[in-house]
Amino acid sequence: MTVDAGALLHTPLHGEQVALGARMVPFAGWEMPVQCAGIVEEHNAVRGAAGMFDVSHMGRFEVHGPDAGRFLRYVSTWDVTALAPGGGHYAASCREDGGVLDDVYVFRLEDERWLIVVNASNAPKMGDWMARHVAQFDARLVDRHQSTAMIAVQGPDALDRLDAVVGADFVRSLKPRRCAETDWKGHALFASRTGYTGEDGLELVIEAEAGPALWRALSEAGVTPCGLGARDTLRLEAALPLYGNEIDEDTNPFEIGLGWVVTLDDGADFLGRQALVAAKERGVARQLVCLRALGRGIMRHGHAIRNDGADVGVVTSGGFSPTLGVSIGLGFLPPALAEVGGRLAVDVRGKPLAVEVVPRPFYKRPKKD
Repeated sequence: MTVDAGALLHTPLHGEQVALGARMVPFAGWEMPVQCAGIVEEHNAVRGAAGMFDVSHMGRFEVHGPDAGRFLRYVSTWDVTALAPGGGHYAASCREDGGVLDDVYVFRLEDERWLIVVNASNAPKMGDWMARHVAQFDARLVDRHQSTAMIAVQGPDALDRLDAVVGADFVRSLKPRRCAETDWKGHALFASRTGYTGEDGLELVIEAEAGPALWRALSEAGVTPCGLGARDTLRLEAALPLYGNEIDEDTNPFEIGLGWVVTLDDGADFLGRQALVAAKERGVARQLVCLRALGRGIMRHGHAIRNDGADVGVVTSGGFSPTLGVSIGLGFLPPALAEVGGRLAVDVRGKPLAVEVVPRPFYKRPKKD
């Protein structure tokens, strides 16, 4: 797609959002819906039933060839070569110094065909970066960003609603973090049982021309259209990090609590390995924690965290939790102050807001009987 300098990109579902009367805003170079009906209404729809998000702005790259797995291991912190076809795993892609270029999800579709999903804001950077490195391997990088649409369907009723649209046999065959492909009205449909809300559900990728029809079919099945506003409040309640807030190139995975996506015992060479080995050995100087307000006030990104009047950290994400009815936030603190139960203060426009360090995450979905 050729776009004039400064112009915003449109996803294949842009027309559906406009028809809904969604409030559109610029985001990572795209015009995206921040809300369709209302952030709290959409948030509650996902927590109570099922909601869907246009996430077509996220980058999607397939990797084909005999060395596809080895290449993705080289650019991923987790040992993705352990995945069998139909498997997926969260990982990070790091610079040589261990700084996180992006947090990614890698899926193995077939023996020699893989999919890596990257953040929208990092898609051009990651595409160029991977293209430089793939030349060392017998593999080919295929950009599927513009040729496909991506829809995330999330909520306790998500699978039930998807049964009617995609087919119960296919939907119920997918276990958490698993993926598969099927045919939907003559179009190839990829589905993974993953998400970014703390709820169950599927993330779907389909050819761009079929995206609007799939969106409408999901809407007719009772799935509520949602925007980026609810997506952010949901992921914050689930304490899921956001690139640009909790994650950036000056942050290593251990600081964010993502040591579990770094595989160091397989002996494989990957970008950033030596730096991450050293970082693990020396420990972290700061830790990402969950903060819950003890009084009235809303903590926001950039607010200072204080202990006895001294600045000791910063809120990286914050807001009001519709589910919990209180302000919550994520932020970095020195390890000595990161213990659960610790009491601190957040500077909210010059006024101290008492907060407590609480277990991660803020919200866990109820277990079904």
